[in-house]
Formats: sequence, C-alpha cells, structure tokens
Amino acid sequence: QLQVVESGGGLVQPGGSLRLSCVASGFTLDRYAIGWFRQAPGKEREGVSCISSRGGIKRYADSVKGRFTISRDNAKNTVYLQMNSLKLEDTAVYYCAARSRHTSLNPKEYNNWGQGTQVTVSS
Repeated sequence: QLQVVESGGGLVQPGGSLRLSCVASGFTLDRYAIGWFRQAPGKEREGVSCISSRGGIKRYADSVKGRFTISRDNAKNTVYLQMNSLKLEDTAVYYCAARSRHTSLNPKEYNNWGQGTQVTVSS
C-alpha cells in the first residue's frame, strides 16, 4: 500500500516560517516524484512545488517561488517543504502526493495522496 503522511503545519504570523514533511511508506520513495499542493476554503487545489525522484528537478508555482524550497532525503523516505516569508494567502490545507516517473504541478496527475496538514497564516 502506497502511503504518504504530511506533518509540520500550524499557526504562524505573516513573515514567519514553517517546514512541512512528507513521509512515505509502503514504497521506495527514490523512484517517485513528489508534489506539494494546497487547497484553501472555496478554492481549487493547486500545485505548490514538486521534486523529481533524485532531486535534480524542482518546480515552484509563481506565487511561492523565492519563498518556498523543496528538498528530499530518500534515505529517510521524506520530502520537505521549507516555507519562509509566509503570507495570509498561503493559508490552506497542504497535501503531498506521489507519482512515478515525472514531476508535475497538476493535481489530477497524482493518485497517492496524504491526508493534509493545516497551515494558517494570521496576524
């Protein structure tokens, strides 16, 4: 059973930072690309960042580029999303998901989803 679990969300003030973790089980992470997505109330799920199986390719949505950094430690079966300079509009439930072969920021191309972790940015 392929499974990913997110953690690290919480409440932060604007300008603050959080680091999200995505831990995989039931499969070997080093053969999967991992994506981070978010969904705010009343909005569609959107791609935030993704990383290739070896970490050589990283992609970011324009809205987070320069503020967020994705990385992975395949030995720990973990992918991280470091989020800095957080804004009110970053408030959402954040999900990680896995797919084989290729990176993508399209949530429709992912089948293996975590349950999400809430990130709230509030003054």
